[in-house]
Amino acid sequence: MLRPRCASLSMTGATRNQKPMQIDIPNLAALPAAAQQLATAIAESGHSVVAFEGEMGAGKTTLIRALGAVLGVADDVSSPTFALVNEYRDGQGQPVYHFDFYRVDSEEEAARLGAAEYFDSGYLCLVEWPARVAGLLPPAHLQVALTVTGPETRQLSIIN
Repeated sequence: MLRPRCASLSMTGATRNQKPMQIDIPNLAALPAAAQQLATAIAESGHSVVAFEGEMGAGKTTLIRALGAVLGVADDVSSPTFALVNEYRDGQGQPVYHFDFYRVDSEEEAARLGAAEYFDSGYLCLVEWPARVAGLLPPAHLQVALTVTGPETRQLSIIN
């Protein structure tokens, strides 16, 4: 039986000029451990906005679902592709906002929908397809890149 394995991770003192922290995800069974490491990185970063980059089908929503479980979200975490934003509550009852900007045509459209207000709220904002709203993202945010490295394997890169 394969045991989940993930690289150890420390974000203390990380800056955008440093090498990204990387977590190898060898299979789906390793996703909860990777999500726990990501939750730790988010907490240590002090940032409330987390930008998730990755190609279509890389597993961004699946990773966010696993992260939600780690954070104590009881609701079903699903892609807000058509709603653009889903709101969940974490284990402490705090809002967690999950955005999917794939279908947004412009930053102006996202601004009209109030994206900047969410980002400025101080609550955790998990953003899929952040390049579509790059001008609205706060300068201080955590970048997470999910790269497909094989049929079931992924690599997570975290840049603080």
